[in-house]
Amino acid sequence: MYPILTVIPLDPRLEADTLPILELGLCSLQLLNDSRWPWLVLVPRIAGACEVHDLPEAEQLVLMREAAQIGQMLKALTGCEKINTAAIGNIVRQLHVHVIARSQGDANWPGPVWGFGARVPYANEASNNLIERIKRYEF
Repeated sequence: MYPILTVIPLDPRLEADTLPILELGLCSLQLLNDSRWPWLVLVPRIAGACEVHDLPEAEQLVLMREAAQIGQMLKALTGCEKINTAAIGNIVRQLHVHVIARSQGDANWPGPVWGFGARVPYANEASNNLIERIKRYEF
């Protein structure tokens, strides 16, 4: 379906900070290992992509559709008030899209999650439970 799709390694920072969940049509879905927020990361499996506009138009649309589906799923699973979706990449150049569930009273609500406090890794059971709930979700 995606002739330029390849198996590509994650940027070392993404590799260190995330846990793998599953493979979608275009993206690898990862869980950011920070229990303060349900925070997922979509990483398109296209070598060399740094910006959304680096993707061919068809893959841009697939990326946006996958981000929307993941946001809808995350909202359904968490009951959050707001989904934040962003592709920033100032530190990690490999194209990746953050999809974060936010609710009043969470860490730093309503401020941004970036650069706020120290990461609080999941306990293994908590991350495994969330990952399993995501895998069982009907897309």
